[in-house]
Amino acid sequence: MHRRTLFSLPLAGLAAPRPLRLSVRVEPLFPGLTLAQQLERVAAAGYQGYEFGDWRAQDAKQIVALQRKLGLECVCLVGNKGVNPVGMGLCDPAERAGFLAEVGASTEAAKRFETKKMVVLSGFRVPGMTREAMHASMVEGLKRAHDIVAKADVTMIVEVINTLAKIEPLNPKGDNHSRYFLDRTPEAFQMVREVGSPYFQILYDLYHAQIMEGNLIETIRENVAAIGHIHVADVPGRHEPGTGEIHFANVFRAIRESGYGGYVGMEYIPLKDAMETLAEVKRL
Repeated sequence: MHRRTLFSLPLAGLAAPRPLRLSVRVEPLFPGLTLAQQLERVAAAGYQGYEFGDWRAQDAKQIVALQRKLGLECVCLVGNKGVNPVGMGLCDPAERAGFLAEVGASTEAAKRFETKKMVVLSGFRVPGMTREAMHASMVEGLKRAHDIVAKADVTMIVEVINTLAKIEPLNPKGDNHSRYFLDRTPEAFQMVREVGSPYFQILYDLYHAQIMEGNLIETIRENVAAIGHIHVADVPGRHEPGTGEIHFANVFRAIRESGYGGYVGMEYIPLKDAMETLAEVKRL
């Protein structure tokens, strides 16, 4: 396995912070539309990238032709089927074969959709297993997956999800993922060091991190080299920036100044016209 030294990002000599690259997770902002219609809205808003959930339900050739026409990039797709990917999670060694098979299938899908990143979910805690054992299982599974994704130059971005909110706004009638395993960023960044692969980084979701820990700006500054993607929503409610407690002007400035080069994705439920909120985020 090719390894590299993480958490070291030389900033000397940079003339100015680069503009943020912005993307949209299309389902919460544009519910009820087809993916093609959602892409057209993203392009009209002046955003560079898009994200969506179920690649299995889409015609890759059709979507790629449209994204090329609109000048969009597919930023990432979901690699192992949701917050609790039964039979293909990372915490239980008994599910490793299922996890690796799904990573293989999603890697092929990433090629078809011309994306270089894949969201991976830890899954729920396993009854009877210690946290240390589940942590070790995740590390081993990610090391094994390296050999699959590296051949296609696809990076796995593992998402840290909160376990405190009483309701998950994106799925208010479902599970609030209180049993999700990877709910703290220090443990996630420790996994990056342990796996040691350039094809494994963290999806840093500002909504989840604010609920669990806060300290967003310092976390970004100290761990930027291990962050492969960022999601945006305010707290509480998971609505657009400016509706809650996060000072997004300062957070966005810190992301720019950190040297972060990935996408910043909007994954919020708008309280007013979605296009209006996207314009306001761009002004921030």
